[in-house]
Amino acid sequence: MSAANKYQIEKLVESLQLLPHPEGGFYKEVYRSSSVIPKAALPNDFSGDRNYCTSIYFLLTSENFSAFHRIKQDEIWHFYGGSSLSVHVIDENGAYTEHKVGMNFSNGEQPQLVVPAGCWFASSVSVKDSYAFVGCTVAPGFDFDDFELADRSTLQEKYPQHSDIIHKLTR
Repeated sequence: MSAANKYQIEKLVESLQLLPHPEGGFYKEVYRSSSVIPKAALPNDFSGDRNYCTSIYFLLTSENFSAFHRIKQDEIWHFYGGSSLSVHVIDENGAYTEHKVGMNFSNGEQPQLVVPAGCWFASSVSVKDSYAFVGCTVAPGFDFDDFELADRSTLQEKYPQHSDIIHKLTR
């Protein structure tokens, strides 16, 4: 990795007080609404009340990846800087799509992406020796009770047609 990119990554981690994320990369929660949705108003698979909305900063380097996981809510990705980010999604019907989050519109990138609730998704930085700095917004608000990290063999058994990308983006 270039010295300039290493410096920028270190600066982002230090300045924004980013922490290691269980799925890979670094994050910091920057918003959690003060109002909550009561459990009774949510689908039965939620374990309790949820804030209306949460958001985080998320930093991923090309030397790492965000492993396949899913949550019970929609997640909106917002591009801030660095290289584009590939968000790999396997929907509930088993269809795989690689989305590009970034600012190179002529290359099919988009600055925002919605990953629907219940989809398996992972992410990787598109450019070698680089990083992607993005934000993620979740509504109803994120809670680690709603987070499921994929088991490689279970996911490959369910979606054998996507075995290569699942192997690449699971731990």
